[in-house]
Amino acid sequence: MDSIPRKRPKSESKPPKRNPKSSHSPIKSLLEPPQSFFPSKEEFIKLLTILLIACAVAFTCSFLANYLGSDPKSFCDSDSDSIDSDLDSCEPCPVNGECHQGKLQCNHGYRKQGTLCIEDGAIYESTKKLVRHFERKVCEAYALNECYGTDTIWVPENGVWNELRSNGFMDNFDESAYDFVKAKAVEAVAALLEKRTNANGIDELKCPELLMESYKPLTCRVQQWLLQHIVIVSFSCAMLVTCAILLRKIQRKRRFSSRVEELYDQVCDFLEENAVTSNSADSNCEPWVIASRLRDHLLLPRERRDPLLWTKVEELIQEDSRIDRYPKIIKGEQKVVWEWQVEGSLSLSKLKKRRETQKRVRQISDSNKILQDNYNRRIAETSS
Repeated sequence: MDSIPRKRPKSESKPPKRNPKSSHSPIKSLLEPPQSFFPSKEEFIKLLTILLIACAVAFTCSFLANYLGSDPKSFCDSDSDSIDSDLDSCEPCPVNGECHQGKLQCNHGYRKQGTLCIEDGAIYESTKKLVRHFERKVCEAYALNECYGTDTIWVPENGVWNELRSNGFMDNFDESAYDFVKAKAVEAVAALLEKRTNANGIDELKCPELLMESYKPLTCRVQQWLLQHIVIVSFSCAMLVTCAILLRKIQRKRRFSSRVEELYDQVCDFLEENAVTSNSADSNCEPWVIASRLRDHLLLPRERRDPLLWTKVEELIQEDSRIDRYPKIIKGEQKVVWEWQVEGSLSLSKLKKRRETQKRVRQISDSNKILQDNYNRRIAETSS
């Protein structure tokens, strides 16, 4: 039989597939720079520091070279009409200054600072002092006239200047500086105060109303305020006086009532004690008490001048049913006597005191008994 051709079995192990990226790895490794090509972090910081220092040195050298090598420009003359082409060769003359042949001369009251003329501090302070002196002099005169009718409202301007010169206020300035300071002060005073020229051609100054109010003395302000509010002040004072009188009357009435009650309690205590004492076997005193003698005994000397006080006490005694009031002839004279009629009774205050005394005595006796028992117990223990 013819042999049937057999197929070769497929091998189970397949050949490994090639990675396309792996074929390019040799080429990529040739193109990438080595790791030592880039600087480290410390080397990069050092490089950056060196570059910054080099830039700073270069900038400083360039600035010094331009500053030292350039010639300062001169100032343009004040009296010449400079055109735009001349501004490149000279500096324009500043305000408050005069320029001649390239040099700057500042006006009075100003001093040179660089290429500018600024106001002199001493001149400025002197001008302020002058203005304050004018303000105080003129406003005080107006305030005194408003309050007391003295002095004048309009103050001559020349009089204030003469006073300043006599006080030596402007001795520290020369003539030109004095004229400049005076001109500045006159300008400031004209803006601050009111000015007029009288019939004789003399300039006079007046303080404004609002500014004058701040120069009034304190007593004048209080007086004017009281005059403006006289109705309110009078009404308030009347109310205060009325309230004070009513309060004083209420206090006196309370003190009077409390004193009457106090005297009434004293009379009851005295009559009660007298009744208890007279009922004892060895007592010779009478159970009644003369009202007038009891009054003189309880009242203070200054209270005896007020008959109303004892009258109120007698009214309370008359309303008390425990006390009898009846006339009695004593040594040929008729007297009103009071007698306590409740036998063996005591007032609440006396009962409270007696109870407290009895309680205290009971506590002392109990403590003594306890001490005695402890002492007897110890003796019995030692003997046994």
